[in-house]
Amino acid sequence: MESVIKEKIMLECSDLKKSYPTSNGEFVVLEDFQLQIKEKEFISIIGHSGCGKSTLLTMIAGLNDITEGKILLEANKIQGAGPDRAVVFQSPSLFPWMTALENVMLGVKQVFGHATKKQREDICKYYLDKVGLSDAFHIKAKSLSQGMQQRVGIARAFALKPKVLLLDEPFGMLDSMTRVELQDVLIDVWTKEKITAVMVTHDVDEAVFLSDRVIMMTGGPYAKVGDIAHINLPRPRHRKVTIEDPDFYKHRQHLLDFLDH
Repeated sequence: MESVIKEKIMLECSDLKKSYPTSNGEFVVLEDFQLQIKEKEFISIIGHSGCGKSTLLTMIAGLNDITEGKILLEANKIQGAGPDRAVVFQSPSLFPWMTALENVMLGVKQVFGHATKKQREDICKYYLDKVGLSDAFHIKAKSLSQGMQQRVGIARAFALKPKVLLLDEPFGMLDSMTRVELQDVLIDVWTKEKITAVMVTHDVDEAVFLSDRVIMMTGGPYAKVGDIAHINLPRPRHRKVTIEDPDFYKHRQHLLDFLDH
């Protein structure tokens, strides 16, 4: 029974195409894009700038129209945005005049409208605590550092209890030390929650450290899946142990070799 559960397909991109009309005719960003993502899997998508990684993520989120093909979530066709897909963007887009708790509460109120005020507050506090912000519940977002704001963004996404967590270069604007700290926060919370996760990143080390598989996209236009790396590093992952594993560097080199072509 366990193996059957593990193999459940949570998300499927089938014959996916995205194009935009231009004065010179159709500009095709993605074409013939095929991908199946299993429940509880952590996937990273890498590729050169302009290959359509973020376009794909916004299509999965329901924020960008599909030209051809379909995206299925638990075998149901995606029709627009919904709380079953939570997105963490590069910039967390918080309301600066609201506290960390109030920012997380906005989504929680919508998704858990049936819950009591206390229950909703407990959900928000639980996830803020999980991302290391137990002392910042009542601090306004404008007074938080960029790294702390992104922690709020991560807490807000997990608090929605989505079926799929979408991460679009979530640490791309942070300094290297904060980036490493937040990767550790993300992997810790994800290990407990085991939500299906899809992350776009330019960082090869980040992709290997966090993922079960890394999807390598060909250069655009007409981008598609070029290669897939199966990251067989043991979980739960702890940075020191993981980066000392020889396989970490084999996977890393595989990705670099693909990107160099």
